[in-house]
Amino acid sequence: MPKRVDHDERRTEIARALVRVAGRRGLHAVGMRDVAAEAGVSLRLVQYYFETKEKLLLHGLQQLAEEFGERVTARVRAAGDAPGPRATVEALLLASLPTDEESRAFNLVYTSYAVLAVTDEALAAQPFLQNPDAAEDTLTGLLAQAQDAGLVRPDADVRTEAVSLLAMTAGLGISVLTGQRGAEAAIAVLRHHLDRIFRGAGRDS
Repeated sequence: MPKRVDHDERRTEIARALVRVAGRRGLHAVGMRDVAAEAGVSLRLVQYYFETKEKLLLHGLQQLAEEFGERVTARVRAAGDAPGPRATVEALLLASLPTDEESRAFNLVYTSYAVLAVTDEALAAQPFLQNPDAAEDTLTGLLAQAQDAGLVRPDADVRTEAVSLLAMTAGLGISVLTGQRGAEAAIAVLRHHLDRIFRGAGRDS
C-alpha cells in the first residue's frame, strides 16, 4: 500500500526550509530551487504545492508568524506558573530580540519580508505585516493591568509606552544583527526601560 502523504505537513516542511535558507542568505537571494534543495525534495514538488515564488513567500510568512507565536509562548511559560505583568512583557519583548541563532534567523527573515513589502503589494497586503498592531494591543493591555495593580504610575500613557517599547526593541534587534552591539547589551537597554516604566518593581512582578 502506498504511503499516505500529509500535504499540510509537506507544505510546512517546505516553508520551514524557505525560512532556514532565508535566515542564512537573506530572502532576496532565495529561489525555489534553493528551497527544494534545503527541503530535500524536487523543484517540481515545490512548484506543485506553491506554483509561484510569491505563493511560497506568503506561506513562509505565515510559518514565520506561527514560529514567533510559539517562541513567545515558550518564554512566557519559562517565566513561571503565574508570571506578573512585568515578567510577561519582558518575555514578549525578549522573544523579538536576536539573542540566539533561531531568533537571529527570525529577525533577519522578518526584516527581509518587511523590506520586500515596501515594493511588493501582495506581501504588503498580508495580515502578518499588521501583527505589530496586535502586539501593540497586547502590550498595551499588559501595561494597563500593571497600572491597575499599582506597578506603573497612574498618569502613564500605556499605549504610548507600548509603542515606544516595540519600536525600541525593533531598533535594538537591527543593531544586534548589524553588530553594533551584542545581545546582552540590547537586553540591558530593554530592561533599563522596563525598570523605568514599572517604577523599579522587581522583574518577577
